[in-house]
Amino acid sequence: MDVFHDIRVLDLTGGVAGPLVGMFFADFGADVVKVEGPEGDPARSRAGFATWNRGKRGVVVPADDPARVAWLGRQVAGADVLIVTGGNQLARYGLDRDELLSRHGRLVVVELPPYLPGYTPWSGGAESAALLATLGGQAWRQSSMSGHPVDSVYPTTLYCQGLWATVCTVAALLERESSGCGQRVTVSGVNGLMQLLTSAFTVNPDAPDVSTAVGTGGRHPAYTRFLTGDGRWIASGALGPKFETALLHVLGLSEMLDDERLEGNTRGLVQPENLAWAKKKISDAFLRASADEWVEALQGAGIPCVVVADRSGWLDHPQVRAIGMREVVQDPERGEVVMPGVPIRMTASPGRVRGPAPMLGQHSDTIEDWSGRTGAPARGPVRPGPLHGRRVVITGAFVATPFAGLLLAELGADVIKVEPTGGDPFRDNAYAVNRGLRSLAIDLRSPAGLAAFHQVVAGCDAVVDGLRPGVTTRLGIDRASLLKANPALVVVSMSAYGDIGPMSRLGGVDVVVQGLCGMMRAEGGDGEPAVNTIAVNDNATAAMSALAVTLGLLHRERTGEGQQIHDSLIATATYLQSGELTTFASAPDPTIGRDDFPGPGQFDRLYEVKDRWIRIAPRPQGDTGRRLGAALGIQSSDLVSRPEEALTEAFARMSSDEAMATLRTADVPAVIARKIGEVIRDPRLLEAEFLHVVGASDGRSWIAAPGRYATFSRTARSGPLIPPGVGEHSRAILADAGLAADVVEELVATGLVTDGVPLQRAIATAYR
Repeated sequence: MDVFHDIRVLDLTGGVAGPLVGMFFADFGADVVKVEGPEGDPARSRAGFATWNRGKRGVVVPADDPARVAWLGRQVAGADVLIVTGGNQLARYGLDRDELLSRHGRLVVVELPPYLPGYTPWSGGAESAALLATLGGQAWRQSSMSGHPVDSVYPTTLYCQGLWATVCTVAALLERESSGCGQRVTVSGVNGLMQLLTSAFTVNPDAPDVSTAVGTGGRHPAYTRFLTGDGRWIASGALGPKFETALLHVLGLSEMLDDERLEGNTRGLVQPENLAWAKKKISDAFLRASADEWVEALQGAGIPCVVVADRSGWLDHPQVRAIGMREVVQDPERGEVVMPGVPIRMTASPGRVRGPAPMLGQHSDTIEDWSGRTGAPARGPVRPGPLHGRRVVITGAFVATPFAGLLLAELGADVIKVEPTGGDPFRDNAYAVNRGLRSLAIDLRSPAGLAAFHQVVAGCDAVVDGLRPGVTTRLGIDRASLLKANPALVVVSMSAYGDIGPMSRLGGVDVVVQGLCGMMRAEGGDGEPAVNTIAVNDNATAAMSALAVTLGLLHRERTGEGQQIHDSLIATATYLQSGELTTFASAPDPTIGRDDFPGPGQFDRLYEVKDRWIRIAPRPQGDTGRRLGAALGIQSSDLVSRPEEALTEAFARMSSDEAMATLRTADVPAVIARKIGEVIRDPRLLEAEFLHVVGASDGRSWIAAPGRYATFSRTARSGPLIPPGVGEHSRAILADAGLAADVVEELVATGLVTDGVPLQRAIATAYR
């Protein structure tokens, strides 16, 4: 049975984020109806529309047509999920969100406001990845040559908002299975930004912003891309002491560890005073051999490494085809459309692309009456998160797996981080993504430790493993082994490249995947490949794994059946380029960047003003140039012959306040570029629980970290999440699992289990 069998969804949104929620629901079997006005979704002209709206049925409902508006009201009465941008969108049709929730007790209303609920700080209030990223600190956090803010060629913030909103919606439906009641779920553009930039927003609020003038390869001298002797580029995944040391050995640079500036270990590589000389020494070494030679040498040493590739061939890559991430759809408007597939592989309830995007109003006269499905009003229980009462075990280190645990904990689940007795080796760098977890530090290589782990799993709902394919089998923690303890277990296996295909046994990390899938080339254009400072693939895969868990649990709740589920960094990387990888005969070319990319057009880019930078975006009506020219006093001839130069000159004469006032008067969407230190002081964001602040263990400093990632009207979790110490909860977890006290004591006494203490709260030097 499909996960969303018999689930009805009304999608009233346009653009990117909202339609992506509907796309996921359609892929996994829901009946999704896309509701548009006569003018249609503004994104219909974009290639990605064909992917973001696939498998849906389409209707047109004019706001001034009483009969069609009445029809929409009846459909809402029978829907399970209603996706909207915000309350204003419902008001167009005479609908009120709170009244709908009161009258239709099982309805889940999902809101995706472009910035904050009820407030968008740019003219027009339309969804904008670029304005959100600029105002929210992402653009100025990007590593660059100049240290100025940099635009991305991808609307990553919107891809993450749509994905995370889907996770939250499925969690609300899962809670509804037991309570019988729906609720309102709000995932704003700011929430999407928080999910994407979790580590970047985890800072000492009293410390200065880190310098971003470190080059397009980023901060880390070993975890980046390198030019090789044959003129090609490779992406190196040498992150963490183990791999950094191995890289220096392969390069013949082990003597660097003897340099007093590194103090005998690789942690000093990312210290500001060491960046220049360490980068030069390592980069020069790579010029001594070809790309193929270095890839063979690094992979031979266990270091993830690939040749940097172009985006255009990604969907034809053998590994992408192997995991089903290339789909071909026959579209009545566009002809043959090649698009990314479904990024989560479920064995018992697989998703699939169920058809093309609908033509405007294609099904307006053929959709049956839904009225009467959602039931009578009900007072649902109040709980600390829609996943309250669920228990999830996670295994795996670094970023993506722990972060998946954090997101599930944010939704109220009890999440147990299982790590080696010495702890996750990346803990020092990963304060942000380990928050909200409980730690069980145990030796799974020993029979006694493995038996204890199986007993813990017997009382859990799901396991997320972030290990290479084959490692779980070798350790005896694969699903086949775990089923003996828990036959209905949901197991999500997160890997770099997927569970099948020619690369499935290889290890991979975010930067390597950026290079392989074409992201680096697309961001850098004709210049050097540009590394995204944000761990986009790790962070989004964490949300993808959280989605896999909630999908698996919902299916189990409805059928009693557990299952094995697979996701991967490359499947997520494909999803994160869904609009850019969708191709058909008349598809527009996707945007290509360059060094310190300011934006794709003269009316859609960053400009420097006297005291800082601003970002302007085009108006949907297409008259941005005329309005700018009139407001800034630019001659029409100059706007035609040298528009970028003329605008640069005009803005350079203005302060940011003057520029913003002028742009507001001209009704041109625009924001001021902000650094992270400014964002975390925004009163509106603080009021919305954008941050939670806790004291560091030194008693003198503070740690600010993302706060409320989503809002639930009835099942909201609240309060700061704190990362655990290594093995801090080992005794309690084992006791909860039913192990006798003397057995637990023996495991601790023999060193098979670490009985730890709370973490010393501190933030390491930024490595990206």
